[in-house]
Amino acid sequence: MNREQAIELLKKYNKEEFHIRHAFTVEQVMRYFAKENGQDEEFWGLVGLLHDVDFEQFPEEHCKKAPKLLQEIEASEEMVHAICSHGYGICSEIKPENQMEKILFAVDELTGLIWAAAKMRPSQSTKDMEVSSLKKKFKDKKFAAGCSRDTIKQGAENLGWELNELFEKTILAMRQSEEKIEEEILKNR
Repeated sequence: MNREQAIELLKKYNKEEFHIRHAFTVEQVMRYFAKENGQDEEFWGLVGLLHDVDFEQFPEEHCKKAPKLLQEIEASEEMVHAICSHGYGICSEIKPENQMEKILFAVDELTGLIWAAAKMRPSQSTKDMEVSSLKKKFKDKKFAAGCSRDTIKQGAENLGWELNELFEKTILAMRQSEEKIEEEILKNR
């Protein structure tokens, strides 16, 4: 399986630009963390790209429908496990076990919160976002209410990181990949 096949599968089951953008964002964030940890950027990126492959069409079966959809591109068991583990305790009983899975669990909701916060900035960008401004948005339960603060906290805890560390690293990952994500959105419209 290659990235083009993964994108085809993503687009087969996801039509909303919001979901496509989220997929490309999590892909790039996972690539950033893979590089930081000396791991396989391609694999981590593909896991991030496909983590919500079943969400748009099958929200009630999220992480349960994914294994069947991922068979279409012959995804490895390791990839299927990683993808399904990001819903642990929410819609999946598959626990994140390794560093990659724990990072995916931690950044999934957080990237949504960061993106929402970036859109509220005059720059509409993560380029000038600071951890302190994200913390304010995090504390405001009404802001981006769909982003689970408990899941983000649990993700940081699973990694043994303070929230500030998770926030800072994820902002940096999004900042460094902002142009790439925009290119992907335009290319895949």
